Amino acid sequence: MAATSHPDLMRLANSVLQPGFVGTTAPDWLLRRIGEGLRSVVLFGRNIVDPEQVRALTGSLRAENPDLIVAIDEEAGDVTRLEARNGSSWPGNLALGAVDDVDLTERVARDIGRALREAGVSLNYAPSADVNSNPANPVIGVRSFGSRTDVVARHTAAWVRGLQSAGVAACAKHFPGHGDTSVDSHHGLPRVTADADSIARIALPPFVAAMEAGVRTVMTAHMLAPAFDEEWPATLSDRVIGDLLRKELGFTGLVVTDGIEMAAVSDRYGIEGATVRAVTAGCDAVCVGGESAEAATTERLADALVAAVLDGTLPEERLAEAAGRVEEFAAWSAGLVRAATADETAGGIGLVAARRAVTVHRNPAAGVRFPLVGDPHVVELSPVTNLAIDGSTPWGVAEPLRALRPGTTSVRIGEYDLTDDPGLLEREALAPAAGRALVVVVRDTARCPWMARALATLVRHRPDALVVEMGVPGGERPGAVHVITHGATRVSGIAAAELLVGAG
Repeated sequence: MAATSHPDLMRLANSVLQPGFVGTTAPDWLLRRIGEGLRSVVLFGRNIVDPEQVRALTGSLRAENPDLIVAIDEEAGDVTRLEARNGSSWPGNLALGAVDDVDLTERVARDIGRALREAGVSLNYAPSADVNSNPANPVIGVRSFGSRTDVVARHTAAWVRGLQSAGVAACAKHFPGHGDTSVDSHHGLPRVTADADSIARIALPPFVAAMEAGVRTVMTAHMLAPAFDEEWPATLSDRVIGDLLRKELGFTGLVVTDGIEMAAVSDRYGIEGATVRAVTAGCDAVCVGGESAEAATTERLADALVAAVLDGTLPEERLAEAAGRVEEFAAWSAGLVRAATADETAGGIGLVAARRAVTVHRNPAAGVRFPLVGDPHVVELSPVTNLAIDGSTPWGVAEPLRALRPGTTSVRIGEYDLTDDPGLLEREALAPAAGRALVVVVRDTARCPWMARALATLVRHRPDALVVEMGVPGGERPGAVHVITHGATRVSGIAAAELLVGAG
């Protein structure tokens, strides 16, 4: 077997993998593999109960290797792992971009960094440096600072500075830019049709800004960019990684893949084939375990890397170079943590930012009383979220409104609920709102046709309805009052509820 016959190669292979695992304590197989050269692990929401438990978990991992890279995908906002059970205490990128105060963005990122550092995390797979130039993008959306390159660039840099000032390494993703795509790479292979000049002008500046701000990690995108490589997705492309990122942009840090089990690459090349090709093409670390978190997966990938070296597919020098960059980054990130000061928390900066991100559009002709008088009925139209967002994470306005107005009633309706029961809107949304204010909460109406139709029906019957958009806002502003939160995080819901009742 490769592990016993070639121990030096196996240590190199272990060192470039960044696996996830199942459970809230470290499994024996993971601890054993750290002893065999594994230099990184990744935490997901399934590994987290509360801060104390995470500190104990990361402490047990670092007992095997004090410089172990402990990574997490904590963008805050809609993509949270640290607070997946209750919802994030910080607004996401779109909200920060809407406020457009780089000092505020830096303070929010520093606060996130403090929480991660205290939990024992040393690498955060954030921020998203993608310019959301396609409003129908199914996977980026509110994870982007916006649709303007200059806004995304300056807030990407501020987020990197803030996070790293708290002692946690940042990671700019998804290179060379996932914002102009129409396919979710969790399910298929996105394709960017823009030419090289357009990509250089629109998508690349935020990555350059991140590098100038000191980012030492870049995550690749599982997408095809024919302007650079007509055959291989960016994660597997030496032209994208070696020529564009390394040579043209001059990046010398750690290149990590997006989740290698994602369908965009694993469906075409297999998880082992995608792993080998990614390292061959210039990636230094392979993220795995979002969906494939078994011990056997890590073993298979390590064996595949060793076998590729032995059969000449993967040059040993390339594997050693990748392992060297991981080791160098591990030492740097450990030093970053040690150098951070145990300063005070920002004291609710997340809610402050969420409040500032809320915008209100009023239709004077509707004549509705605002803020609300009395207890409202809330209808939340709920989309199916992409796999980057934990669908079980609480969101919405009904619960924070109920905390302010205990008589609030609510219903949550999804697309298939309406398909199965066409009379649901009348029975559960409109009838209970008789004699009450109607609040309709939506999320990404512009890319959910069913939601737009349901909203139009509700507003047609109740032109006095108050609408809260918690996703990417579209061009229209239906409702007597239209509130935009620029994200569906917990603090965004609180900010909207406060505004609706005049309590903010």
